[in-house]
Amino acid sequence: MNTFLLALRNLLRNRRRSLTTLLAMMIGLGAILIFGGYSRNSIYALQTGYVQMHGHLQIQHKNYFLYGSGNPAAYGIPDYQRIIDVVKLDPVLAPMLTVVTPKLQLGGIAGNFAAGVSKNVIASGIVVGEQNQLRQWDDYGSLSYSPQFALTGTSPDAVVIGTGVARMLQLCLPLKVDNCPAAPVPSAGDARAAPDDITALSALEASAASRASQTSPTGIEMLAANVHGAPNVVSLNVVKAENWGFKEFDDTVLVMHLAQAQRLVFGAAPPQVTAIQIQLQHTFQIAAARARLEQLLATTLKEAPLEVLDFETLAPIYGQSVQFFDSVFGFIAALIGVIVLFTVGNTMSMAVVERTVEIGTLRAIGQRRAGIRSLFMCEGLLLGLIGAVLGVLTALLVASLINHSGLTWTPPGYVYAYPVKVRVWGDLGLIFESAVGLIVVAMISAWWPANRASKLMIVDALRHV
Repeated sequence: MNTFLLALRNLLRNRRRSLTTLLAMMIGLGAILIFGGYSRNSIYALQTGYVQMHGHLQIQHKNYFLYGSGNPAAYGIPDYQRIIDVVKLDPVLAPMLTVVTPKLQLGGIAGNFAAGVSKNVIASGIVVGEQNQLRQWDDYGSLSYSPQFALTGTSPDAVVIGTGVARMLQLCLPLKVDNCPAAPVPSAGDARAAPDDITALSALEASAASRASQTSPTGIEMLAANVHGAPNVVSLNVVKAENWGFKEFDDTVLVMHLAQAQRLVFGAAPPQVTAIQIQLQHTFQIAAARARLEQLLATTLKEAPLEVLDFETLAPIYGQSVQFFDSVFGFIAALIGVIVLFTVGNTMSMAVVERTVEIGTLRAIGQRRAGIRSLFMCEGLLLGLIGAVLGVLTALLVASLINHSGLTWTPPGYVYAYPVKVRVWGDLGLIFESAVGLIVVAMISAWWPANRASKLMIVDALRHV
């Protein structure tokens, strides 16, 4: 205790230098915590978006993720409703679940029969109400602005397309798509004209209902291969064109009702799906839920070759984004740590030079070298402790100001915004690790000057001027 009191008095002897050092430590720790809190919030926002889109887990036909996108009929899940019922009623899984919903993904050609243009698309058949429930998941309080699907309450033939698809199908005017210059009218031999097969099939499908759809300003046709490999065409009505974030995705996406997609692919055959999306209450439940699902797939549901994939596998960009934030945070922490290291080291070195005679006097009256070393180490420890407390308080204050500023940001691949938050308060791990790191850096900085002070010769120290 006496050593700590003496160390504190020594720090107060040169208040200006001590305050300058503490200011550097406070700003450094505050910057680390602010960026760490922002990084954590950004990761949570990304995770929220991907969980809203994919769910936490998906049950798929084995190898569908690798090969099935080109042939959904060959990798479909038959009797999917039984699987959903087994999952929902399982006593282990039931308390974890929020939504269990089927999805069918298929490829095809969408054409605007009236304009004579077509576009390759990737369509998704969904249960709209359950997908809206998926979008309500907000376990981290990100206050997601994700909208409900525009298919809500629409007719069975309704679809939503990307704005890029709307441009290529020349539907900009009726769908009110921005940044859409007028496209030249294709000639009879223009390669952009609708293929003969879709034109002929569309004409065959033109019943009274489909003729009404074709004369509608937002009516399109979609051609896809059915379960037997034969082409099938259905007339659809576009209710909205939405921007989906990535241009490559926006230029190909089409979303329709699940029943419509199943009729297009399977016709009169028993309907199937390509995935069963499972959303949990909390992300930390993924490991337990996955273990239980794999157990069910090996026992109760062993008839079909199925596998379980998590959202990180389905959306690799999430893991890449987490690695990016972690690497940037590590770089910033290391850079600030080096600055603090040299700042504290310089302060302690100057203290040793100024107090050389005092060190010699202490040694002359019997103070051991270990005592001299511990005195300067205590000064470094006190600098670290005080700097850590001030840095944490500063970070909490700045974080509160940012959290109430009303700023928003849009995660990569999304068009709806999330509030900008800095998650410092409540993240005890980040606060503790950063504060301890600062204290350790301060101790390391003080060790070299303290060790040098302890090795001063008494006679040389006493005659120092």
